[in-house]
Amino acid sequence: MHIAISGNIGAGKTSLTKLLSKHYKWQAHFEEVLENPYLDDFYNQMERWSFNLQIYFLNSRFSQLMEIQKSGKNIIQDRSIYEDAYIFAPNLHSMGLLTKRDFQNYKSLFDLMESMVTGPDLMIYLRSSIPNLVNQIHKRGRKYESTISINYLSRLNERYEAWIQKYKKGKLLIIEVDKINFVDQTEHLDSIIDKIDLEIKRILK
Repeated sequence: MHIAISGNIGAGKTSLTKLLSKHYKWQAHFEEVLENPYLDDFYNQMERWSFNLQIYFLNSRFSQLMEIQKSGKNIIQDRSIYEDAYIFAPNLHSMGLLTKRDFQNYKSLFDLMESMVTGPDLMIYLRSSIPNLVNQIHKRGRKYESTISINYLSRLNERYEAWIQKYKKGKLLIIEVDKINFVDQTEHLDSIIDKIDLEIKRILK
């Protein structure tokens, strides 16, 4: 079983990945943030480092997927390979921060990699409003995220919504996170787990 958790910056993907991994006793695969050598540079000079960052993420997520498929284990994954290709890279291109040449180069690499892997059995999308995202980003206090603008988050949210409406790689579960606190409220987490259990049963039928 392969479950991927998607959502905008600050939606709670990493926190939910950790909690679900602990509950199900499944292996967790996290997004490379602290080890990423481009994030600081990117947020300070997006136009210069956007292509480098996207290629780094693409390589990292493809490697993760290859490892997941070979392992035969039950996996919870923090963010999917699709989000970079359908949300982050196109957004940078539309903002003029990723050239047409670089975007086409990136997209051709993604198309090749995607042909070699399969999508997750279940995609969990954490839907969040902009105010909630901003609050969560400020709360965790990552230095490189301090320059993220509301406009940037809004653009990403619009692309997330457009992508999720057309998502057909596997089962999809949408969780509205604005009015719940699955980190501190056990009953909120239990409610999410009940929904996931139901989807898993449907997949295994």
